[in-house]
Amino acid sequence: MRDDSARRVRWFPAVVIAVLLAFLAAGTANNLRRNPQPQLVADGIAGRKTFADPYDELVRSAVADLDALTLPNGATLAGWDGPWRFVWPRDASFVAAARCSIGQYDEARRVLDFLNKIRPSEGRWEARYSDTGRVIQDGRAQQLDGSGWVLWATWFCRAAGGPDETPYWEMARESADQIVAELGSDGLPGRSPDYWERPEAEVTLGTVAPLLAGLRSAVAIATDLNLPAEASRWRSASDKLSAATDRRFGPNYPRIPARAVSFLEPGLEPIGLGGGADAFVTVLGPPFAPARDDVSQAIDRARGVLTQPNGGVTPGEDWRTDGVSWTPQTALFALSAAARGDRATADKLLNWLNHYRTSSGSLPEKVNRDLQPAGEAPLGWTSALTVLTATALQKPLPIP
Repeated sequence: MRDDSARRVRWFPAVVIAVLLAFLAAGTANNLRRNPQPQLVADGIAGRKTFADPYDELVRSAVADLDALTLPNGATLAGWDGPWRFVWPRDASFVAAARCSIGQYDEARRVLDFLNKIRPSEGRWEARYSDTGRVIQDGRAQQLDGSGWVLWATWFCRAAGGPDETPYWEMARESADQIVAELGSDGLPGRSPDYWERPEAEVTLGTVAPLLAGLRSAVAIATDLNLPAEASRWRSASDKLSAATDRRFGPNYPRIPARAVSFLEPGLEPIGLGGGADAFVTVLGPPFAPARDDVSQAIDRARGVLTQPNGGVTPGEDWRTDGVSWTPQTALFALSAAARGDRATADKLLNWLNHYRTSSGSLPEKVNRDLQPAGEAPLGWTSALTVLTATALQKPLPIP
């Protein structure tokens, strides 16, 4: 009887490889169908000027785009087109802070005045508003992080030499008290949509981190205005939330609390298991919070995990795996690096943002797999973060 075992040994690996390649090809095709390559929606706003120095031009272009996106009534649009042509409290807060960081106090005051006009008398901020302040009914739920961002921007502007907090006291008080009301017995708020703009099954770092920055800012506002009772109440809430965040999200500070923590050999740092890295780990450090070694390590670790082949970063480890980079999150890591004194990383990421501007000089929302600008351009949030980053490379930014 003939023994064909040797022949089978020779062709078996080839068959296995062929099957695996077919499987991978099918998976790639399916991923491309689910996550089509994004393209550029708009090339920016016509009539833009250019400047000679790379960083100077980058910042001036970003400021010019903020000028174009800010309407006379102070409504700051996220973008110029379609579904971006609305006011997100988060984005507007960053625009106000960016303005104050470069001494554009009147422009920042207009943005804060608009937010003050549309503030919720109680409850959470809406996800977005029209340029007249009307709530946009598009199925997006209210977002708790707005309370944190508005508080941070209000305090930041005053700390940077800008508008006095007194006209915005009611907005600050209502936002801070809303955060306090949301904290449960475990010290954390309940679930809320965050900058991912989707319903969440549990509390996320995208909500917790802005609330921490907001409560610290609220304490500083109340202290500035000589209101010790409010300062004491909000300090207690801040301490409670901070301790709960370290307990539930530490030591890696992922998007959602880790399923477990693994304690390694003596002398090695423990690691969290599960939860997924998220770009908003940056909000736990400067310029939003005092520097801490464990947080800095978590930020650097997250940047490594989230960096895409094109050089930018994706919002989170559990974001769709399409190889696309998002400029706001890339700029957040740049701002974090600049504020923590890591100039090499800040320069690298700022240069990346500068490289992928559109032909009109605007910063786009994304950079796709083909290394082309994609999504909306200009994007106000990215422009504001770029201004803040460049400023942080020149001088320290206020930290609540």
